[in-house]
Amino acid sequence: MLRARCEVRQTTGLKEPELASRVADVDALIVRSETKVTAAILGAAKRLQVVGRAGVGVDNIDVPAATARGVYVVNAPLGNIAAAAEHTMALALALVRRVVEADRSVRAGEWTRAKFMGRELRAKTLGLVGIGRVGGEVARRAAGFGMTVIAHDPFATEASARSAGARLVDLDELLRTADVVSLHVPLTDKTRGLLNAETLAKLKPTAVVVNASRGEVVDLDAVAAALESGALGGAALDVFAPEPLAADAAIRKAPRTVLTPHIAGSTVEAQTNVAVDVVEQVLDVLDGKPARFAVNAPRPPAEEAGGLAWLRLAERLGSLAAQLLDDRPAQLTLAYGGAVLEIDPEPLRAAAVRGLLETFSEERVNLVNALELARTRGLVIAERRETEPQRYASLLSVRVGHTEVAGTLVQGEPRIVFIDGFWVDVPVEGHLLLTKHQDKPGLVGRVGTLLGEHDVNISSMQVGRLHPRGEALMILTLDDPVPDEVRARIGTFADINAVRTAKLGTSR
Repeated sequence: MLRARCEVRQTTGLKEPELASRVADVDALIVRSETKVTAAILGAAKRLQVVGRAGVGVDNIDVPAATARGVYVVNAPLGNIAAAAEHTMALALALVRRVVEADRSVRAGEWTRAKFMGRELRAKTLGLVGIGRVGGEVARRAAGFGMTVIAHDPFATEASARSAGARLVDLDELLRTADVVSLHVPLTDKTRGLLNAETLAKLKPTAVVVNASRGEVVDLDAVAAALESGALGGAALDVFAPEPLAADAAIRKAPRTVLTPHIAGSTVEAQTNVAVDVVEQVLDVLDGKPARFAVNAPRPPAEEAGGLAWLRLAERLGSLAAQLLDDRPAQLTLAYGGAVLEIDPEPLRAAAVRGLLETFSEERVNLVNALELARTRGLVIAERRETEPQRYASLLSVRVGHTEVAGTLVQGEPRIVFIDGFWVDVPVEGHLLLTKHQDKPGLVGRVGTLLGEHDVNISSMQVGRLHPRGEALMILTLDDPVPDEVRARIGTFADINAVRTAKLGTSR
């Protein structure tokens, strides 16, 4: 997929200075878990648009540094969900049925069945710390074993937990009551060392711990000590800090353990899914489209809600408003009317700000850094919501200074339908010429004649007016830019109060 579109360079085992020396002309960088994408590497990659992590976690990427540079960071959060969930269940089963110990015994020539008395998962309580995508899939599989599932997740709702077959509880209750504790959390300041000597002491002595999320979430020495003392029933671990696991790590010698080398997502099917997911997003970003699973940019609206068309409209509204201004803006106000209220406003907000700032900025501006750039430049962003918009079932408007523009989707395509008090119908692509004038016979003809004399082709025309022979707004959509001298000539015509040109599209 990549080679069909790009020159692909493959390397392995590079240290930071070596990698930094090779990325000056790179547009996209795809890494696995071992490569650290640091601020130094990002600084060396002047053309870089996107970093793809072929997996779920992005803790090996300096996301704030990428965001500051307007570089997308994308991952593949769905590709290995099933693999990670299945491995979690495999670890739990291997632990409670003592599969690894029994295997070693048989290979050693023994046949001591009584030595390997196991326990069932049926009728036990599974405590999920984190019930996101992987945790939810583990919950559904655990139900098939007849387990009761409880979960702790500050970001989950009661409804989302119920849909996975789990009941939300606080962390203390989960630790006190669970027979199997399975961790499914990202690495953050709050989750680092989450399972430590203090929290382990709250577990039943027969409880077992499973971790296939991030190694840093578990204090390995505390787990090893609890196993040695009999305060913990067992531990099945797929991730460690650091990796590879140190040769003298206490957990290597601890009893009642199953240890695997970070392979939860390593299935043939998952590797294919992850590769396809991350490459599709990288190619989307290189095509100027937003990424589906960017970790540092808002997610586009769902396709059934209008999808990318709403983002394109918001960006073009911000751009048009900026090009109609005389001065740099101090505030941008977004208004959401009707059905657009059902869409998450964050991507629309970022797209509108991007369109506005691109007009004034030499920096790269995209959905990744638009809101942060607005903040650093002191641009105030305000919003209002209108349940019943005028004329249209769904309307998005952008107001900057004394200029207000609005648009909607017509049969799924974005259209500009309001400019400074006038209802119009204008496409969101191409060159525009706008005049505010007195509505009198002959004016439109004079403008058209002058454009024709300079080989500027008109593709469409709109005239909005408040009443006959009163103030009017004319918008001409053109195939060609209007030369400055032609715009100046039009401005001298009698009855024309103002003339503006604008370019809507990806290259302004």
